[in-house]
Amino acid sequence: MSNIQNFTKGLIKENPIFVLLLGMCPTLGVTSSAINGLGMGLATSFVLIMSNMVISMVSSQIPEKVKIPSFIVIIAAFVTIISFLMEAYTPALHAQLGVFIPLIVVNCIVLGRAEAFASKNKILPSILDGAGMGLGFSMALTLLGSVRELLGSGKVFGISIFSDNYGMLIFVLAPGAFIALGYLIAIINRIKKA
Repeated sequence: MSNIQNFTKGLIKENPIFVLLLGMCPTLGVTSSAINGLGMGLATSFVLIMSNMVISMVSSQIPEKVKIPSFIVIIAAFVTIISFLMEAYTPALHAQLGVFIPLIVVNCIVLGRAEAFASKNKILPSILDGAGMGLGFSMALTLLGSVRELLGSGKVFGISIFSDNYGMLIFVLAPGAFIALGYLIAIINRIKKA
């Protein structure tokens, strides 16, 4: 598989949210706004890229019995770094995302890519795989957050699109995440079949 295919498969063909349906906890939990979705997506992308790179470099040195725990430690180190960076430079976003930032450690997208791809491939393909999956995840979270924010409050990225009287509260609440995600998946499946 070429490096370009490693990068692009996470965008559409194997999009973690819309195709593989992975990482639903942060997807449904933090996407009440576009900025939250983008922030979570970029944080997860950083962890994916960096952990894939390091795991690709050291996986041949790790005994088989402790591979998964070792991967979790590597991933946790990068989650800690991104958490500290977000707390220092984007404290409001860090507060909004809350407990979902530490949960990146056990996100099945990150751990799955570490085990299925990075541990078996060279550094550059692993970095590109992490970047593609991360970008696909970021795009999906941002799209879902934008739809929910637009329908829930008439805004996108805090910019008013509709009047202040507009808004369907359900889309800002948890059930709105399920509704919006279901419709987005249906639309994407319809487009792929056309």
